[in-house]
Amino acid sequence: MTVDIPISRLWPTPSTAPLDDAELAALYGRADRPHLRVNFVSSVDGAVSLEGYSAGLSGEPDKRVFGLLRMVCDALVVAAGTLRHEGYRAVRLDERRRAWRREHGLAEYPTLVVVSGSLDLDPAQAAFADAPVRPVVLTHAAASAPPGLTEVADLVRCGADRVDLRAGLAELRRRGLGQLLCEGGPHLFGALTAADLVDEVCLTVAPLLAGPGPGRITAGGASAPRKLPLRHVLSAADGALMLRYARD
Repeated sequence: MTVDIPISRLWPTPSTAPLDDAELAALYGRADRPHLRVNFVSSVDGAVSLEGYSAGLSGEPDKRVFGLLRMVCDALVVAAGTLRHEGYRAVRLDERRRAWRREHGLAEYPTLVVVSGSLDLDPAQAAFADAPVRPVVLTHAAASAPPGLTEVADLVRCGADRVDLRAGLAELRRRGLGQLLCEGGPHLFGALTAADLVDEVCLTVAPLLAGPGPGRITAGGASAPRKLPLRHVLSAADGALMLRYARD
C-alpha cells in the first residue's frame, strides 16, 4: 500500500522515520489475554463528529490505523445506532491484510458483533447481507427480532430486559473472539466504561476545531474515573496525533 502521509513515533523513543505497516501492527499488536480495545477519532476541542458523521474527522493516517486495528482483532463490536447511522458495510479486508491474518493463525475476516437492545436492525443492510463471516448480535431476552434477522446473524441473548455487556463479552470469548475492537458509538463506550470492561483506548486527535454542538466520544450516566496509562504517541504529517492508552 502506498502511504501518502507518513506516520512517525513521538513518544516513547522519538523517531522521525516513517512507520511502515509492519511496525504499526507491532505497536498496536494483539494482547496475550482477552482484551477490549476502543477506537475513536475526535477534534481538538473534543467533538466526535463533523456534520453528524465521524468520517469528517478522519484523514488518511487515521484510516490507515483504523484498518490495521481491524486487521489484528478477532471481532469488531459496534452499537446498532452507530451501525445504522454510519451506514456500515460488510467488514472486509484486502488480500494483504487477509494474508497477515492467515500467517498469524486467524480467520481471514474479523466477526462483526452488533450490540442492540431494541433489535431495530435491517437484515438487508450490507453489514449483514454481504458479511463474509456470520455476524453476532448481542441483545436481551425481552427483545423481538425482526423477520429475517436470524437468517443472517446469530442472536446472543444476555440479560433479562437490557443487554448485559459483561455476559455478552464472556460469550464472545467462549466463541474464541478474545481480541475485541469497539468502534462505538459513545453510549456503548460509556456503558463499557461503567462496567469496567475497557482495557485500551486508541484515540486519533484530528487538527480541527469543530465548535459547539457535537457530542463527546463517550455518553451516558456517570461512572467512576479510571486511570489508563499512555503507551505511545504517533504523529502524522497532516498534524493528526494517534494516542494509545492501555491498562497495565
